[in-house]
Amino acid sequence: MKVSVIIPYHGEDLYLNDCLDSLWDQTYKDFEVVLVISGGKEPSITSVYDAIDIKIVKSDEENVCAARNTGLDAASGEYVVFLDCDDYLDANFLEKLVQCGADSKCDLMFGRMIYTWYKREFFLRKESVEAEEDDDEGRASDEESEDEQGGDSVVFIDNVEAGDSAEIIQKKKIDMAGKYLVSKRKSFYFVTALGVMYSRKFLCENDIKFNEDLEHFYDIPFLAHVLDRCEFVNADADAHYVKRKHNDPIHMPSLSQTVGKDEFDCIYRAYKLMLDVTGNGTELRNKFERKLVGYYSSSVAPAIKKNEDKAYRKKHAPRLKELMQDLSPEVYSELSRYRKKLVDSLKCDDYGRISKIISRRNIINLLKYSVTHHNYIRKIKDIMYKHRYSRQPVMQNVVLFESFFGKSYSDSPKYIFEKLNEMYPDKYECVWILEKKTKLPYPAKQIKRFSFAYFKYLARAKYIVFNSRQPKSFIKRKENVFLETWHGTPLKKLVFDMDDVLSASPTYKKNFYIQSRSWDYLVAANGFSDEVFRRAFEYDKHMLKFGYPRNDILHSPDRDKIAEDIKQKIGIPSNKKVVLYAPTWRDDEFYKAGKYKFTLRLDLAAMKKELGDDYVIILRTHYFIADKIDVSGAEGFVYNLSKYDDIAELYLISDILITDYSSVFFDYANLKRPMLFFTYDLDKYRDVLRGFYIDMEKDIPGPLLFNTDEIIESIQNIDEVQKKYASVYEVFYERFCGWEDGHASENCIREVFK
Repeated sequence: MKVSVIIPYHGEDLYLNDCLDSLWDQTYKDFEVVLVISGGKEPSITSVYDAIDIKIVKSDEENVCAARNTGLDAASGEYVVFLDCDDYLDANFLEKLVQCGADSKCDLMFGRMIYTWYKREFFLRKESVEAEEDDDEGRASDEESEDEQGGDSVVFIDNVEAGDSAEIIQKKKIDMAGKYLVSKRKSFYFVTALGVMYSRKFLCENDIKFNEDLEHFYDIPFLAHVLDRCEFVNADADAHYVKRKHNDPIHMPSLSQTVGKDEFDCIYRAYKLMLDVTGNGTELRNKFERKLVGYYSSSVAPAIKKNEDKAYRKKHAPRLKELMQDLSPEVYSELSRYRKKLVDSLKCDDYGRISKIISRRNIINLLKYSVTHHNYIRKIKDIMYKHRYSRQPVMQNVVLFESFFGKSYSDSPKYIFEKLNEMYPDKYECVWILEKKTKLPYPAKQIKRFSFAYFKYLARAKYIVFNSRQPKSFIKRKENVFLETWHGTPLKKLVFDMDDVLSASPTYKKNFYIQSRSWDYLVAANGFSDEVFRRAFEYDKHMLKFGYPRNDILHSPDRDKIAEDIKQKIGIPSNKKVVLYAPTWRDDEFYKAGKYKFTLRLDLAAMKKELGDDYVIILRTHYFIADKIDVSGAEGFVYNLSKYDDIAELYLISDILITDYSSVFFDYANLKRPMLFFTYDLDKYRDVLRGFYIDMEKDIPGPLLFNTDEIIESIQNIDEVQKKYASVYEVFYERFCGWEDGHASENCIREVFK
């Protein structure tokens, strides 16, 4: 039985190879690919796919519906599968569904939809690891919800009872198909024609095609037509269609991410077309009506309450009321009391009552939340922030500081704070977000992150100085002046320069874009950062091109005296040279967002034996790393200062830096002291996880080392190493440290605090 796989293509080269790779790996080989090109851009298909029967068809229309219909007309298989080019299939998908329909001539066979953020290579690796973990424990992990695991299992076989006639069995199967394809989630977004193998004869005989007037939610009328006409259905839960979510909604949005403000109009049009297909009182119609009521109560009714200018309700409420008039008695009778009130109020055009119902519901939900959730106070704080603090006057001379999410008094905000007090004593009221009580050189109120005071000052402070992103809930007011200092010259690719996000937060690009819209000023340490930040952050506002305030201390005229005092404070012997080891985290090794694993790969015992007479080691891991590094047995030689607030002070007392892919070496280069690069996982980090902006093998001013023996040897011969890389160092210094002159803090303040 030949299968035609129809793939619309509109220039999505980033995803197409994964899609075709999944077809190359199919265990079932009797299939053709109908690749429908719209928009004029030809795909880059290499000869590696020559063994696949790929039929390229061009479409004059650019929407997905037209492409699918064109592909259907060109298909020659008995069965067809619609596959989006940003998705991919499990290797046994076609075989499972072909076998599923082998016993009878099915109108359609469907599998299971799985959702992922990852490209295929990482998805398969993740699946493999999870499978191994399940085998070790003898059971599947129950820590993930069904949605996180990727969808609902197909369980209709359990509904078939002994003695059921073939007609009754098929009726139950069709009902389950409707339940899975239409009603498995509340949202209209999860009505899908994907993950299904259709009889081409069935589609053609019933003249079932996608409506080309729809740009969104076109699967609703299509599936309504399919489920209304089909007679023979089967399914296999082990046939997995992998739906890939897009983590870059700015440059490469999925269709669902482009709906935006037109969502209601799109749903209304698709729903009206569905009504033309399904009969009143049918179970299929009821399924869509339940979705409509859910959409109204969760999205439209709250919007009616929120939009006091009446524009929203004037535009949308009458059309929604029209649809609600024909709500079946069966669906209405099973609604909750809350939803019945909302439906009745809409039918009576009583928008004031809708607002009261929603307000009362919000209060009830808050009370329920306070009873069932230990962190209900946070919910109250969010409400206070949005509905009270953000409506109070801005405090004109208040400056709010935060460094590394309140973990320390450090980095560029520290140096701006100190210089601000030197330049304008007693002019500004300073507030520091700090998790631990800290001795500060100038008066400042100290508050904890996510306290009531935190939300108050976040809403009301005139000036905000952060070195990392603000919370997603931050509301930018016209009077706010937001100075984002950032926290390093980038080596690793950032945000929109990354093809994939492999960290614990796949919504990184979307969130970053939203948060960076609030920044009024952004600090760049050098011309390279200026260029990268503008592109990678999509930043088009004011760039402060003065170097990093945190590096002012490295150019201080009394830096040697400062270093002596720091060394004495820490307790490092004055007769020992200092090696600073400052590694970064690995994107794919984490416990949860912001909590990364780290395994120390240095042999501290060997280093102590060979270097202990002359050197000590300072260990300073990234603040994202959650693991506590064990240095037992190396006391007196290793100083674990991972919690030390200001790494710039550690630069001053260090004679040599060892790092990997951390941005610390850009700052340390200001001292023109030797640097070693412990890059034991270079290929993985460069080629798989992140990618680099510079060539680590040509541009960095020090050797790439891969084991402890090489590090020991380099330290023992550090003078020769320094001579070898002297010319590279000079070029590096001019490129990345050329703006630094010790006055960055002062220059930033003069520009921002006007």
